Amino acid sequence: MKKRLLHLRVNGEPREVAVEDNKTLLEVLREDLGLAGTKHGCETGECGLCTVLLDGTPVLACLMLGADAEGTDVRTIEGVSDRGRLRPLQSAFAELGATQCGYCSPAMILTAEALLKNNPRPTRQEIREALSGVLCRCTGYSKIIDAVQAVVRAEKL
Repeated sequence: MKKRLLHLRVNGEPREVAVEDNKTLLEVLREDLGLAGTKHGCETGECGLCTVLLDGTPVLACLMLGADAEGTDVRTIEGVSDRGRLRPLQSAFAELGATQCGYCSPAMILTAEALLKNNPRPTRQEIREALSGVLCRCTGYSKIIDAVQAVVRAEKL
């Protein structure tokens, strides 16, 4: 299979990687760049577990070709912490028990981060709607929504 050189920023760092034209962004991130925080789920765009931020917007990495990410800024869960320190969303998820198996947590955190960037004071319903594209089989979503709301409340103080 023919490869092309892909240039992008991943978690704030310029990256260059040779990728096959048919490889998804999910495969590029996990297999070529070693970023396993982005999860394989359904690979059909139904579960949302592969969500990453592309230029600040949540996208499903399983539905996007890696080559289509040329020149973009990709943020994965590995790029969320601040020099090894947990960011407020990560801390809230941990403190409030919003992670059980943790498989959906990377996508939930990235999606919530994008929501809060665009809407710093979302209602519980707006949080629920924003996270609705990421499936969780463990928590029932209440603790996840509580964690996002805790960050919103803390930012108001």
